[in-house]
Amino acid sequence: MPRTRAKDAGGGLAIEGFTRRFGDIVAVDGLDLTVGRGEIVGLVGRNGAGKTTTMRAVMGILAPDEGSITWDGEPIAHAHRDRFGYMPEERGLYPQMRLLDQVAYFGTLRGLSRSDAHARAAEWLDRLGLAGREADKITALSHGNQQRAQLAVTLVHDPDLLVLDEPFSGLDPAGVDELGRTLASRATSGTAVLFSSHQLDLVERMCHRVVIVDAGRVLAAGTVDELRDRFPRRLRVEVAAPPAWASNVRGATVVEQDDDGVVLVLDEGTSPQTVLDAATAAGPLLHFGFEDESLSDMYLEMVNR
Repeated sequence: MPRTRAKDAGGGLAIEGFTRRFGDIVAVDGLDLTVGRGEIVGLVGRNGAGKTTTMRAVMGILAPDEGSITWDGEPIAHAHRDRFGYMPEERGLYPQMRLLDQVAYFGTLRGLSRSDAHARAAEWLDRLGLAGREADKITALSHGNQQRAQLAVTLVHDPDLLVLDEPFSGLDPAGVDELGRTLASRATSGTAVLFSSHQLDLVERMCHRVVIVDAGRVLAAGTVDELRDRFPRRLRVEVAAPPAWASNVRGATVVEQDDDGVVLVLDEGTSPQTVLDAATAAGPLLHFGFEDESLSDMYLEMVNR
């Protein structure tokens, strides 16, 4: 799933100071977020963090109590939203309607002619692995294929912005790969993509930037590498000897120990050479190198602070 981004795309979605309350509950508190054309941004956080509320506000389902939401620098109007594609977490298909007719119907709601809507619907059903099921009713489809049908509805009108709430939920590995390639292709052509997911490995692989939210506030935002810069680098060392040697290295702290050795965090100013000298003095060196912290690990550290 390449993270290729359209060059010099410009414009896009901008959310500034977005706040939304439900009675005494502050669901989103001063959230800032941007998604440029040609960019894929992952919105991650625990349940109740404010992700769905934010997406609903982008689509005009909810109004901000404070702040602004703009597209290409303009307040979002109905004409803009006709060029958006929205996939809610609670899917919204007609259960007794035939698949091809249903996707085409949503295309006409977005301004496509009847003939164009049917042609594009057939194209997307084929791309998403639903060729041959055009005459089936939604109730005859598996959960994963219903998910693919919802994606076809979202994509049929070639939207400028995709807002996807847990789009990978229920998809098998082949479906995940197909959707990943589709989103990468849409971004390369200039579409702005905002999606939420609890599958942080997918977010890490696919997204140009990540926004981590908790209790309605942004904890961190940036590329995965920029988020890593917030954390000390982790040095993994494996020596063919008992691991006690690592506890005696000045300026280093053992933060993890397993069958593959020890992981140390170095104090500022401590040279890796100091650890290397201590490791080779303890026994034959099997592995020595810094390792990247995963998005999942960084997320857990941030939200549990």
